[in-house]
Parts: sequence; C-alpha cells; structure tokens
Amino acid sequence: MSNHEAQDKSIVELEAEAFLDDQQILSDEANDVPPYIMAYEDKMPLYILSPSSAVADPGKFDVATARLNDFGFEVSLDPEAKGRFSRFAAGDTQRAAAFSRAALSDAEVVLASRGGYGLSRILHLIDWQLLAQHPKRYVGYSDFTAFNLALLAKTGMISYTGPAAIPDFGGQEIDELTAELFVETMRDELEILCFEAAGSDEVDVRGVLWGGNLAMICSLVGTPYFPNIEQGILFIEDVAEHPYRIERMLCQLWQAGILAKQKAIILGHFTDYQLAEHDNGYCMDTVIQWLREVVGVPLVMGLPYGHGEVRVTLPIGKEVGLATQNDIAYLLLEEHDHDHEHDHEDNLDLKED
Repeated sequence: MSNHEAQDKSIVELEAEAFLDDQQILSDEANDVPPYIMAYEDKMPLYILSPSSAVADPGKFDVATARLNDFGFEVSLDPEAKGRFSRFAAGDTQRAAAFSRAALSDAEVVLASRGGYGLSRILHLIDWQLLAQHPKRYVGYSDFTAFNLALLAKTGMISYTGPAAIPDFGGQEIDELTAELFVETMRDELEILCFEAAGSDEVDVRGVLWGGNLAMICSLVGTPYFPNIEQGILFIEDVAEHPYRIERMLCQLWQAGILAKQKAIILGHFTDYQLAEHDNGYCMDTVIQWLREVVGVPLVMGLPYGHGEVRVTLPIGKEVGLATQNDIAYLLLEEHDHDHEHDHEDNLDLKED
C-alpha cells in the first residue's frame, strides 16, 4: 500500500484491515468445534438476577448455569431469580435490591435472566451510587435497555446489551455465535465487529455507542434516566411492532431533537410484525426511506442484534469507531496492537443468510 493510499483510509478501516488479515491467518485453525467450551482455566464469576418478568420454567436456570459454566463462567443465582410476584420475578423493592446484592457480590459479570417488563417500575429504587462504587459488567437486552441507559445517565458507567441467561443459554439449543461473542466481549477479546450492511450510507465516524430496544429508549425520554448523548452512534431494534409504530417512535426521537445530534444510526432486527391489507405497500423500507429523507443522519443497516437468532454483545456508553465500505460495516470496539499474538481464533466477519 502506498503512503497516499494509506492516508486516504480512516483509522477504523486500517484497524479493520489489520485485524482481518490476522484472522485470515488463523481461519484454517477455526473448525466447527465450539472454541470456548472449557477453554478458560480462569473462571469469570457471573451473577444472574431477574429484574423484569418471571421465568416461566425455573428448571431452565439449571440448564443455563451448566452452559455458562462450560463457557468459562462461575455462576451464582440471586435469591429472587426464580421467584414470581404477579407477572414479575419479585416485588419492586426486591428486584431493585437484587442489583445491590449483585454489586456487593464477587461477580465480574451480572446477567439478566430475561426481559419482558418491569425495569421501568424500579429505576427510582436502584441504588445507583452503590453500583458506581462497585462496578460490574451488566448485560441484558430488550427491557434491560431501561437499565443500560439509566446506568449511563446516572453514573456514566458502561454496560452491555447482549444475551440473557434463559432465552440464550437455557434452551435445548443455543446460538453458538451469540455465546462466543458474549464470551469474547466479557474478556475484552472482541476488537472489531464486521457485518453485512447492504444499502447503508457511507460513514467514517467515532462516537459514544448507545441505544437498544426502541420502545424502551422512547419510554425514558424526558426522565432523569435518559442519557444526553451528542455526536453519538445510536443503534436500535424492536420486536412485534408494526412499521408505523416504529416510525412513530422514531418521529418522537426526531422531534425531541435526539436523532439530529447523532453521527450515525445503526438499524438492527425489527421482527415479528404483520402487515395489513390497508398498509398498501407501507413497510419497514418505507420507514427507512422516511428516516433517511427527514432526519438526514447516515444510516447503517444489518446489525445482527435484537430479537432474532444472532445477538451480538455491544458496549453501551463506550466510544467506538464505525465505518462502512463495499456493503460491509466495521465497528471498532477495542484498539489493540496487532503485532502481538492473538489469543482467540475465530473469524468475526458476521454474515447473515
């Protein structure tokens, strides 16, 4: 590569090329044996809590615990994790107290058992100061978005959106890529996330990564639990929401001045909705076209995140790099020295069928 060519490339693109070159060298060694089963001698302590809806089948905790143990974690359960109170895992006070118990535990990772509904009811009961004094890696998705954003707003701490214990580790089958990316992210081994992004705008930006479930994001607008992110990178997903409802929520964020402050918007999965005859051609593509024309913020498509089969783990509140090239998006999550020997041996180029 000439010096002129190198100058034309962004730091994100150069990091991506260096990383993917390293991965090509290792790709022949990456076989179909799950690479993280019993791969780590040092077990990472992990605490499971149930901050939202009750788990219908408590027996799945045993399956999830065994799986997570296999993936290099030492699992402990919150005393209220298997409970049921109305539609929730426990009363509001008890579920809020679970975060304090997790903060005071020896765990490095705190994983939600599932989503559903319930975190919005307890945000005012969570001891944010205690959580700031005892930082952990909090992980969940869907309803857990309310906690992710509230933690960022109240403490400035980074947390993660990714798998949840029961839906992702407690079933008969698991998505190995979702599990592997979770493990790599918790151990700071995932440097660059690459995914197919056909139809995306050209971007080359840096900013604070934030977002999650769109309905939960909108539910926090105007509250003390909504982080004020300017020049950020917003990612969104949702489930069982008709495209017009997606547009209505995006319209709220636009009219509130939130979308215009972002450097880019990344679209994940929007699943499990039904179009009606009177939609007359109105669909998610219509929403995307409206978003592109009215908001004017670059859009990146195809993030493997949401309520689909593959769910990547992403840091909320961390500054990252984002670039697109030839219908591929690159999310630079960790900047490492590529002269050193890599510990991990998987190809992280995510391509959906």
